[in-house]
Amino acid sequence: MPIFKVKSLPLPVAFACNIALFYIIFMLCRILFVAVNSNLYADTLSTNSIGELLRGSLLFDTSAICYLSLPYILALLLPLHWKEGAFTQSLTRALYVAGVTIGVVANFADTVYVPFTGRRSTWSVFSEFSNEGNIAKIIGHELLNHWYLTIGALLLIYIVAKLYRPATPFDGKSIKGYYITRVATLLVVAPLLIFGIRGGIGSAVRPITISNANQYVNSPNEAAVVLNTPFSMIRTIGKSPFKEKNYFPAEQLESIYTPLHQAAENAVENRKNVVVFILESFGKDYIGAYNPDRQTPSLTPFLDSLIAVSHTYAYSYGNGRKSIDGMPSALSGIPMFIEPFFVTTSSLNRVSGVAGELAKKGYSTAFFHGAPNGSMGFQAFARTTGFSDYYGIDEYNRDRSGNDDFDGTWAIWDEPFFDYYAATMNDIKEPFVTAMFSASSHHPFRIPEKYKDIYPEGELPIHKCVTYTDNALRGFFARAKASNWFDNTLFVITADHSNQTNSDRYKTSSGFFEVPVIFYSPTAEAPFTAAMDSCTIAQQIDIMPTVLDYLGYDNDYVAFGKSLISTPAESSYAVNYINDSYQYYKGDYLLQFDGTKSTALYNVRSDALLKENIIGTMPAQQETMEREVKAIIQQYMWRMLNDKLVPDGNR
Repeated sequence: MPIFKVKSLPLPVAFACNIALFYIIFMLCRILFVAVNSNLYADTLSTNSIGELLRGSLLFDTSAICYLSLPYILALLLPLHWKEGAFTQSLTRALYVAGVTIGVVANFADTVYVPFTGRRSTWSVFSEFSNEGNIAKIIGHELLNHWYLTIGALLLIYIVAKLYRPATPFDGKSIKGYYITRVATLLVVAPLLIFGIRGGIGSAVRPITISNANQYVNSPNEAAVVLNTPFSMIRTIGKSPFKEKNYFPAEQLESIYTPLHQAAENAVENRKNVVVFILESFGKDYIGAYNPDRQTPSLTPFLDSLIAVSHTYAYSYGNGRKSIDGMPSALSGIPMFIEPFFVTTSSLNRVSGVAGELAKKGYSTAFFHGAPNGSMGFQAFARTTGFSDYYGIDEYNRDRSGNDDFDGTWAIWDEPFFDYYAATMNDIKEPFVTAMFSASSHHPFRIPEKYKDIYPEGELPIHKCVTYTDNALRGFFARAKASNWFDNTLFVITADHSNQTNSDRYKTSSGFFEVPVIFYSPTAEAPFTAAMDSCTIAQQIDIMPTVLDYLGYDNDYVAFGKSLISTPAESSYAVNYINDSYQYYKGDYLLQFDGTKSTALYNVRSDALLKENIIGTMPAQQETMEREVKAIIQQYMWRMLNDKLVPDGNR
């Protein structure tokens, strides 16, 4: 008699039906993923070959399904007649449903998370949030906020449990027939399982990786469509993200590019204070000064007014897509390649930063972040890179008593914490370098109750938060201007990454990375006179070299960016990484390079939407850019793997 109230089927048929159901569930997850994120992937189906998208999707789904089905397959096919019975039938069903559940939950979670990262999650996501004590609350909030996905996931899992087909139980009569059937089925399935995991048949086929997704789409930011989250996670477990490259001999490499900045001759010391703001999610999309043709009112009236008297750049980019990418980029000149620097073993290397270098010159150093101390690993990295003092929620509550200003999820609201930042600097010995990482313009996009009727919801949930933080900046500068240290300070403002957008320009693989890089000097002297530079390309990793150059720093140091003061506009560049593709900006052009070959070239200034791939039409330009990005990658990998993030003389 069958264990379940469903008709059992012959073993091969039951197995085939269950695996087919697994494929259907994965494809439904992908359809939902694209539908929910249609603002990101609206053009994917029309600009890519449907056949290629389907072929790529099935390739990665097959690998993930093989991994997730492995316990089920072993329980079902392992040829041991004495294991057959009610318990094994129940266990086999449970293992199958568990595999599907993992797949559904992981894919649904990324349906919510991908707008913030631009890619499928990898195993490092668990390290990224390992320091968050409020993670259960955040997950609970998201389950409620995306209730339709929660219900959809539960419904899919329920349907799978109902549609599962058990194999006809062994009747105990023909042991010989049992072993012939089971062994034959296992001999057929085992090689298919191996081929499925590897992604193909034959010795010439290398096991597929995340990077293979790029061959099925036209743009790296679309790779998430053909990938699935279980594959991305499973294939990155225990993997070192960094591998040495040997594009050039060592001597030639140094002549093409080096991140070693040597002390300038005759440097004149300029002992100004430095204040760095890293604004959560403040992509250029929200800032009116960068979008003068936009018809809607600016979300950032104060920042617009500050930009009018600052030195900033029309073409400026982030070097990562997450908060934990922004801090190393802006404060240590370290871009994100492959995985966030924080969560790799290379984070144990000796690392410097703008604070550590200036501490050698007698600067006081302090880092401010209104979240629980230790959140996101910021406190550890701040100490590693030379910030001697740290001000988090513990210090705020100690100095201002009580926790009434906590936003309930992440941190102290920006307005009171910015005020605390300005007030605390009055007690820090000059010259000082401090940094502030804001928090309020972060998902779940809430603002204090008293402002709910003042700041409208906006077209996107983040918009009201951006306006709230902009007003908090206004309050900070109003208080700071009354301080003795204000006029002797260089203010640097950037964002950790961009976020929600309804603008086509900021949905591209280039637009994803557009963030402000602003230098404001109250005395407005050169080189930071008021201007919107439309010739120079700037990036987050340029902040450290630019600040040290401005201050007349006379020691060697390592940073992967360049000084925006001493680098000619025609030599300026930017680099970032998305979905296993490096993006290199130089002059009018953007080159996309997959580590082996160039895959796309765009005139990013005349083709902001990246519609026309001109790869192969400008061989000299392409060759020069490919040569330079290879040198950057090779230096990065070598220094990460060999603990070379500080000059040898400083070790």
